[in-house]
Parts: sequence; structure tokens; C-alpha cells
Amino acid sequence: MSDEEHQFESKADAGASKTYPQQAGTIRKNGYIVIKGRPCKVVEVSTSKTGKHGHAKCHFVAIDIFTSKKLEDIVPSSHNCDVPHVNRTDYQLIDISEDGFVSLLTDNGNTKDDLRLPTDEALLTQIKDGFAEGKDLVVSVMSAMGEEQICALKDIGPK
Repeated sequence: MSDEEHQFESKADAGASKTYPQQAGTIRKNGYIVIKGRPCKVVEVSTSKTGKHGHAKCHFVAIDIFTSKKLEDIVPSSHNCDVPHVNRTDYQLIDISEDGFVSLLTDNGNTKDDLRLPTDEALLTQIKDGFAEGKDLVVSVMSAMGEEQICALKDIGPK
């Protein structure tokens, strides 16, 4: 071979990819898809017949899982779409700080202090009222593509 030394610089992170490819024709309602760089939940899929140029098209209507904005995309059914890795984790709520951040208890006993209260008014009042009443609350945190947000609340009884 050669005597030269090769240096490779990698700018990518070593973690798992934020998305994976999936054929557009196999994505169904209630599945996930990336539209305009945002992770979305599919609420409607319609497929057109093959046209003059030979590709059936899938028309996706989806809701951004973090901002609740409606997004649409049309993709040939044989092409690949990006699908986000979406995880949902439950944490016990320990504290709410004045600046809008929450302190959560993880499964291994550590605390997670980098999440803000949700922007959804109904969920926000439920969390604040339940915490003020001294209830044991468990919040569900949805994470996808490097973003995390509280998306649901469970009351597991008084302390």
C-alpha cells in the first residue's frame, strides 16, 4: 500500500441519526414524517394515480409535533421521505422555577433541568394548578430531531 498517513476530520456527531428514510408510499396516517425540516405527525394521506410521467404521488397533510402548525407535502410514492426518530419519555415533576423551566426526575435518579413549561395554555394551567395543589405529577416529554417538549400530563395522586 502507501506509506502516507491520512488524517480524517469529521464534523458529524457520533450519535444516532435524527431521521431515517422510508418510502413515501408506505407512510400512513398517524405516522411521522419530516416536512420542511420539521418533525410532523401525519393526519391525512391521499395517493394520486400514476400520471403521464409514471409516478403515483402521495399528498401528506401533517401537524408539527412541537408547534402544532399544519404542513403539507407532495412526494412521488416511490421516493424516500425522512421519518424522524420520535421518543416519548415519562418523568416525575419535582419543581417549577420562576423563569419557566421545570425540574424533572429521571429513571436513574438524576434531575433534568433543561426543559421549559409547554406553550399550550390548557396543559400549562393543568401543570401549574396540579403542582400548586401538591399532587404527584408525571409529564410525558416528546423528543425528535434534537428538540424536546412536554406534551402530556398524568396525575398519580397526592404526595
